[in-house]
Amino acid sequence: MKIDKSLMSGSTTLLVLSLLSGGEMYGYQMITELARRSNRVFELKEGTLYPILHGLEAEGLVTVREKAEGGRTRKYYRITQKGRKALDARKEEWVTFREQVDAVVNSAAQA
Repeated sequence: MKIDKSLMSGSTTLLVLSLLSGGEMYGYQMITELARRSNRVFELKEGTLYPILHGLEAEGLVTVREKAEGGRTRKYYRITQKGRKALDARKEEWVTFREQVDAVVNSAAQA
């Protein structure tokens, strides 16, 4: 099922921070892991992911390190303590948002 991009745009930071809470990852690894965990519902493009990562880095929510592997250099991203706090806050927001959307959708069906 294709998800409307406008629904996903508000949750991409939550998704990326959630991935990184399990350990450091490089960009393509995040893209493939997000697609795998979501049964291919969330398929980010590099042009979407990297601006998010750069913004998270600028906010101090992630750090980046370069590592040479097999003749190429990859950037590995890691969530910071500040990023973990931001993730917790975003999770709380998500729970409230989801509960209230469900309340409206379910009450509309009963009306």
